[in-house]
Amino acid sequence: MHNAAFAAVGIAATYTARDVAPAALAAAAADLRRDGVLGANVSVPHKQAITKLVDRMTPEATALGAVNTVVNEGGQLVGSNTDGAGFVSGLLELAPEFRSGGFRTLVLGAGGAARAVVWALVALGGDVVIVNRDESRAADLLAGLVAAGLPSGKAKVGALDDVEPDLVVNSTSVGMEGGKAPADLPLLTRAHLERFAPSVVVSDLVYRPAVTPLLAAAAALGLRHQNGVAMLVGQGALAFQAWTNVTAPVGVMRSAVEEALAADLHRA
Repeated sequence: MHNAAFAAVGIAATYTARDVAPAALAAAAADLRRDGVLGANVSVPHKQAITKLVDRMTPEATALGAVNTVVNEGGQLVGSNTDGAGFVSGLLELAPEFRSGGFRTLVLGAGGAARAVVWALVALGGDVVIVNRDESRAADLLAGLVAAGLPSGKAKVGALDDVEPDLVVNSTSVGMEGGKAPADLPLLTRAHLERFAPSVVVSDLVYRPAVTPLLAAAAALGLRHQNGVAMLVGQGALAFQAWTNVTAPVGVMRSAVEEALAADLHRA
């Protein structure tokens, strides 16, 4: 999507993927300081480790303790985290009413993606209940966010029956290709979706496959829903803008992602 975006706006740059072993991360970070390098994205398992190798971080990256985007500013590396804001940008395209805040969210999972999503949703004005099979992990996630400045009382660890949500977000790998693939939905069942209001919005951060068990159930019930492409493109657009100071061609980027996913499916 980034190469498509560079071409669309006429920037002579190339985005390439590098497989970096943990032991080689420091050398890879040093390489980003070179003239002509705009920056990089950072993926698992390096999002925490890279925080020690940049010169400064944005407030959100500091709060989350993770960096997914690095910008080279004249040899100084700035670490940011566009995951949460990218999720919100995609969500608001589907459900603009959340822009005014006051909504209730059920977040499934307690990993890095959940951390970014909870932070961003509270910043948007929502209240969040975090549900995870291992409640201690969810408690650790919440404690870390509160210590980083999350307003007290805006999020809590709970159970599926603790909230009548306006929004459900699956941040687990359940349903992902190569991940856990139980016959049932992640943590909740179709009966839960049936009990929720017909206006509830369902978001699954998984994008391979495009239709997960959760999204299939949401579609069957006529609920508004979206997969992880929205977050992938949203965070990518923000990274693009950070590197170039140019407004990202979001439509071009989304088309490139969808074409690539369709090609992967065809090859499979």
